[in-house]
Amino acid sequence: MSDNKFIIGSEEWCAFPALGVPAIKARVDSGARTSSIHAVNIRPFKREGEPWVSFELHPIQNSRKIILKCESKVVDRRNVKSSNGESEKRYVIASVIQLGGHAWEVELTLTNRDSMGYRMLLGREAMSNKTLVDPSESFCLGEQNDNEVEALYGVKKAKKSGLKIGLLASNPDLYSNQRIIEAGEQRGHEMVFLNISQCYLKLDASSPEVHYRGGTVLNDVDAVIPRIRPSMTFYGCALTRHFESLNIEALNTSDAITRSRDKLFSLQLLQKNNLDIPTSGFANSPVDTKDLIDMVGGAPLIVKLLEGTQGKGVVLAETTKAAESVINAFKSLRVNLLVQEFIKEAQGKDLRCFVIDGKVVASIERTAAPGEFRANIHMGGSASIVSVSAAERQLAIKAAKTMGLRVAGVDIIRSSRGPLLLEINSSPGLEGIESATGIDIAGAMIESIEKKLGWTAEA
Repeated sequence: MSDNKFIIGSEEWCAFPALGVPAIKARVDSGARTSSIHAVNIRPFKREGEPWVSFELHPIQNSRKIILKCESKVVDRRNVKSSNGESEKRYVIASVIQLGGHAWEVELTLTNRDSMGYRMLLGREAMSNKTLVDPSESFCLGEQNDNEVEALYGVKKAKKSGLKIGLLASNPDLYSNQRIIEAGEQRGHEMVFLNISQCYLKLDASSPEVHYRGGTVLNDVDAVIPRIRPSMTFYGCALTRHFESLNIEALNTSDAITRSRDKLFSLQLLQKNNLDIPTSGFANSPVDTKDLIDMVGGAPLIVKLLEGTQGKGVVLAETTKAAESVINAFKSLRVNLLVQEFIKEAQGKDLRCFVIDGKVVASIERTAAPGEFRANIHMGGSASIVSVSAAERQLAIKAAKTMGLRVAGVDIIRSSRGPLLLEINSSPGLEGIESATGIDIAGAMIESIEKKLGWTAEA
């Protein structure tokens, strides 16, 4: 029976002509029953009374440079358990796959595979009676390099006739950083990743400089985009400030980043500007614990470390006794903390509004993972498109303006007394909001720099 089968490796290039996909790299996984392909902006519709689905496909991993708009008839909708054990209801389509000189119809489930290693997964149902898998080999049917694949899609290299923009960050492999580099290059700019820890400064009244590892002088960049991780706030802001002193444009200024990173100071600024926030308390002495709890309406309440980020250092105390224990434990460690009212009616949901140049360019609703009270995507939460009210939109815009941030992720919670500001992030992640909305936020960030510097593309 194996005479009619052909050998494939653990990864192979394949094509789906009916979907307009000339090349997509697939992970071959006989342990997975179903096959799946990367899809975003999935929209069901009817055609001649039958169910169809439209979706967008980015066929190249870690890239949104190529966007294919696809349509296909729906053959099923079924629950599929992913590799992390979570079950998801997915649309199923059928399309002819081409592997080398072989072609046959397979079923594909549509799902967002941005966080996966491959944009395509070939499962055992699709391979049944067709292939033999040699897991020690790769690309048994031929390999293609990046240039060859991009040529198949008609991609032309953008001329580097634009600005020189430095991305100040720590990890070049993060989705957000890759997207910003990619968006800038697509618009013809020279994008340079600058690891914050490998930059150093020359302070001199007549010839100040910024140097990079090996002694490269960075004074020739036109603009910088600071994406500073919390542990690098002090040095990252000092570096951004030095670029500013050289009259180099910073998308977010050092002062604005510093304000937003200080949770207590940022809440005081929001309060000063009459922007609604959850009732919060701050104290130094454990003697004041009981009154501190009463001040925010009693338990349940939230205890936050001022230095925490991405949900770390945040505790829900459900009873007064638990609240006293947590607060006093933190105080014994001599750490600064906030006590904040718990908005029960939010039901583990909040809004993330992405603000650029005084405009909300995208918004999502984040839902906490089961058993969690924080709507945090990094902790297993989910995100979906949401329409925000005019009041919520204005609150987000005013919050970003109060911090002095041109780019901000503004977190809002819906309470019984109206929208309340939770936090303003000066280095908001792009993956969750771009994946949920399909909006090119990285491109909008680059456009903000172009407008500020008065740069326009050559005709």
